[in-house]
This record gives sequence, C-alpha cells and structure tokens, in this order.
Amino acid sequence: MDIGLIVIGDEILSGKRSDKHLPKVIELLAARGLALAWARYVGDERAHITAVLRAACTSGDLVFSTGGIGATPDDHTRQAAAAALGRELVLHPEAEALIVERMREQAREQGLAFEPERPDNLHRLNMGVFPAGAQLIPNPYNKIPGFSVDHVHFVPGFPVMAWPMIEWVLDRRYADLHGAGRSRERSVIVFGSMEATLTPLMERIEAEFPGVRVFSLPSVDHPQWGRHIELGVKGAAGGIDPQAAFAALQAGLERLGARLGPKMVR
Repeated sequence: MDIGLIVIGDEILSGKRSDKHLPKVIELLAARGLALAWARYVGDERAHITAVLRAACTSGDLVFSTGGIGATPDDHTRQAAAAALGRELVLHPEAEALIVERMREQAREQGLAFEPERPDNLHRLNMGVFPAGAQLIPNPYNKIPGFSVDHVHFVPGFPVMAWPMIEWVLDRRYADLHGAGRSRERSVIVFGSMEATLTPLMERIEAEFPGVRVFSLPSVDHPQWGRHIELGVKGAAGGIDPQAAFAALQAGLERLGARLGPKMVR
C-alpha cells in the first residue's frame, strides 16, 4: 500500500504560509518504518479538490488530506470528498455530540450560558457534516474530529491538530504496516562523471538485480565535495540485500574509470 499526502489551501500556493506538513509526515512515517510515495498540493477550488480526492479515493493508497474541513466559505474539502465518493453529506451523530460538548466547554470557560439554538452554534455543527459512512478521527486539541472514508483520512490544516491525528490513524489503524517501508541503502560519491554516462550502468544493475532500485543524486555546489553524484542502490528491508548489487555497481564504475569518494550505508 503506497502512502500519499494531499495539502489543501490557497495560503500554501500563494506563499502566505509555508507548508509544514510534508516534512512532518515524512518524519512520522519514517519513525514507523514507512515512507511517503507521493504528495499533491491544491488550492481552495472545489473542482480541483474533487478531482484530486477522486483520484486518491480510487487509488487504493493510504492517503492523508490536510486542510479545508472547517465550515467557512473557503473550506471545501468535506463537500469535495462527498462529490468524489458519490455520497451524501450527513451530520455524524458522534461528531455532533463532540462539537456540542466543545461548545458547552467554551461557554462555561467564558462564564456564559450555552445557547444551542444560537445561529453561530448551529453553524458550528457543519464541522461534523461528513460523507455518509465516514468514521471519526479524534482531535486531542479541541475535540472537533476529522474523518476517514476507507483509506483516505481527512484532518485539519493546523499542525497542532493534524499531526497527532495522523499519528493516531497510523498507530490505531495501520500498526500492521509499520516497518513495511524500511529500506537499506548503499551508495558512493562519484566525482567527474555525467549522469548520462552512468545511465547504462544503472539500467544494467536494475535489470540484473530485480527488487533493487538504483538512485542518482547529483550536486553542483556541495560544501565538502563540490560537484559530484551520489550513486547508490536500495532494497526493502527484509527483501533482497543490496550488497551484491552495490558490489556490481562499484565494479562497473571502476571499469568506467570513475573517481570514487566516500561510501555510505543507511
């Protein structure tokens, strides 16, 4: 099962805010031996969000979607999710109870009487309107839940809420996947070579060692090594050991007369 991330919000695309979700999700996954396969960014345009979510919902991937699940006019994720899934939007009874509980707490904190029929309180219930059949994701910050439909999970855009909610989903629903994305890598620094020259060797290594992937990371201004290419192989933990592939890669580099630097194992 691949893992994807969708980050929703005009503020990210306009540069008003920097995205913090991508590096954090990578970190949360890595701590559990998992890896991100893809990420998408989309603004607050309902048609675009619907198209991205439709692809996510039919992919079979485990997907986290951040942002746009509030109840203001620029929040479109709940409606787009329903359209993408072909489901009705309904007020989730458990979400309604949590939102009412939160509103009671806020009124008590402010020393006010709770008025459930007040227009603004009724409007807040929209935050519990999800596609039919959705499951709740608890929000430890303010109790306003996110929701899941199959393997697509919707959380707020606020990191203080989103990150613990993502961790909850990973640990409660996908504990059996932990460790599935770990890989073993071996690489070497190559000086004075061009990627085009090395490509035939890379293709041959992948052909000779099924299950091993070759990677090339060129750099033009590294503070220590200057212009170079980090060339290496990686294989899934518990699968094929990339050591033999790395030995073949080194031998191929030596035949090409490449100048080699430090070797790395991860």
